[in-house]
Amino acid sequence: MTSRIDTLLTEMKASNLDSVLVTSKANVYYLSDYLTDPHERVIAIYISADQDPILILPNMEKEDALSAGWSYKVIGYHDHEDPWELFKTALQKSEKFPQSIGIEYDHITLDRYNAVSSILPDTTIKDAKETLANLRVIKNKKEYTILKQAADLADFGIETGINAINEGVREIDIIATIEYELKKKGIQGMSFSTMALSGAKTASPHGNPGTKKIEKGDMILFDLGVIYEGYCSDITRTVAYKSINDEQKKIYETVLEAEKNAIAISKIGTAVGQVDLAARKHIEDAGYGKYFTHRIGHGIGLETHEYPSMHGNNELLLKEGMCYTIEPGIYVPNTGGVRIEDMVYMTEKGPEILTNSPKELRIIE
Repeated sequence: MTSRIDTLLTEMKASNLDSVLVTSKANVYYLSDYLTDPHERVIAIYISADQDPILILPNMEKEDALSAGWSYKVIGYHDHEDPWELFKTALQKSEKFPQSIGIEYDHITLDRYNAVSSILPDTTIKDAKETLANLRVIKNKKEYTILKQAADLADFGIETGINAINEGVREIDIIATIEYELKKKGIQGMSFSTMALSGAKTASPHGNPGTKKIEKGDMILFDLGVIYEGYCSDITRTVAYKSINDEQKKIYETVLEAEKNAIAISKIGTAVGQVDLAARKHIEDAGYGKYFTHRIGHGIGLETHEYPSMHGNNELLLKEGMCYTIEPGIYVPNTGGVRIEDMVYMTEKGPEILTNSPKELRIIE
């Protein structure tokens, strides 16, 4: 915890920030080792170059935070109290008001932004999103181990879903089976809404599972992930049920080869955008370019989608310790779609694939 705060202080200095107010659940956990869902209540960590860190949270959670390892000042508030006024009082007592403060523009609400502005009227407010993103982009060995365990559980989820496929079974029934079996394995929860789409519905990259029943000739797309010890996994596999036509087979083989190309080019020093383009070019050359409608992937860790965004214009260079997804897809309206997704961890020897569920075309009988 202390080392992460020290690293943040270094990042803040490079960003010309003398304080940061961290408010997102993931970043609070990263800096404090305290994982909580505060619902509508405020939880925040104040980091300053001029004084010790301060954790602001509901008073009822104070003991839990201390038990998790937080060893600095705590401002605990009751539901009838204004946490911002208590924070202001703490700053007044210390007589150390910051000249600049970074906040998470992509997380903080307008109401809370106004509260910060009110108690720090002479302080310049800046966006600390990139500063905090840089903090989490490289995963250490402990994080790698947890991510690998989360990936293994995602593999189990895929196999559970495939084993639940039968003619007439509904998409939501398959999802229920997956989540039940994963809960028995001890996961904290799913990292996002589990997806099991069949038939023409697979043409929607973020489609909504429902009561559609599995039929012969369907492609079935699974997209799922779990939360394990605070870290997320994410995997997608697509299989065929009973039979597959020539067009479906061509789409599948195109996506699989595109994913292999993107993995092959993933090396330390390669620009993120080149990973996207390696897959995209293969799909375009096969005549399906307009049906690949999203980026190649995203960073993954404490959140399912985190920095960096793996799009074709991103010039960020891959570094050892990065963890991200590679997930090309082709989605043809009224026909169906295929996506294949893996979690990749970058090592000095090249990409290590954390998710290992089979990817060769599978026709489920």
